[in-house]
Amino acid sequence: MPLSGMTGFGRAEGALGDWSWAVEARSVNGRNLEVRFRAPPGFDALEKPIREGGQARFQRGQVNVNVQARRAEGAGGATVNIAQLERYLEAMQPYVEAGKALPPSADGLLGLRGVVEAAEAEDDAEARAALEQAIAATIGQALDGLKAARLAEGAALTPVLAGLIDRIEALVAAAESEAAGHPLIIKERFAARMAELLAQHVGEERIAQEAAAMAVKADVREELDRLAGHVAAARTLMAGEGAAGRRLDFLTQEFMREANTLCSKSATSALTAIGLDLKAVIEQFREQVQNVE
Repeated sequence: MPLSGMTGFGRAEGALGDWSWAVEARSVNGRNLEVRFRAPPGFDALEKPIREGGQARFQRGQVNVNVQARRAEGAGGATVNIAQLERYLEAMQPYVEAGKALPPSADGLLGLRGVVEAAEAEDDAEARAALEQAIAATIGQALDGLKAARLAEGAALTPVLAGLIDRIEALVAAAESEAAGHPLIIKERFAARMAELLAQHVGEERIAQEAAAMAVKADVREELDRLAGHVAAARTLMAGEGAAGRRLDFLTQEFMREANTLCSKSATSALTAIGLDLKAVIEQFREQVQNVE
C-alpha cells in the first residue's frame, strides 16, 4: 500500500427532491485520528456515517467534515398573515382619507414585511430517512476525495523520504570507512596514556579502568550496525502495508539515538563531522515523517 499523507481536501454535492447539499472534508496532521463534524440543525443523525466513514478510511490526522444543506424556497408553501395585513390597512387608512396616499394595491400589500409567511415543510419519516441516506452517500464521496488527496501527498513524499534514507545510508557507509582507522588511533592514544599513568605510579585498578574506557570508546561497530539495520527497517516500512507514519516516527528516534552515540564515541574530527551531517539528515527525515499517516 502506498504511503499516505495527512493533509488534503475533498468535496461532493447532492440533491434529492427540494433539498440540495454540499459536503466538504479536510484534514491536517495529528498524532491520532480525530473526526469532527458540523451539520445544520436537525441533521444530528449524520454524525454516525461521518465518524464511521472517517474511521474506515484513515488512521491518523484531524479530519473535519462540514455539511451544508438547504431546501428550495417555497417548498413548504406560504400563508397570508391576515392580522398583520389588517394592521397595515388600519395604519394607512387616515392617509388615504386625507388624500396623502393612494389606496394600497394587492401586490404592494403582499410585499410588506410579515404579510406573507413561508410555511416550513415537514418531511415524513420515510422521506427523512431517504434524505439522510442520500447525504450519507455524499459524505462518503467527499471522504473518498479526501483520501485520494492524502494519497497524492503520500506519493509526493515517497521520493523525498527515499532520498533522505539513501543519504543516511551513504553517511553510515562513510562513517564505517572513517571508523576503520579508529583501532590504530586508539592504540596510539592508549599507549601514550598507559605510559603517562605508569610514570605517575598509578595503581593497576586505575590502569584497568582507563583501558576499559578507551576500549569502549574505540568500538563504534555496534552503532554502525544498528544504523544500517534502521535503514533497512525504514525501507521495509515504506514498502509495507498499512499506515507507517507512527512507526517511522519511532524509528527516527532510534536513528538519532545511534547518531548521538556515534558522535560521542568519535575519535576523529572527520567522524564527528560525518556524525553531525548524519544528525542533520535524520532531522530532515523526522520533519517529513510528521506528514505521513
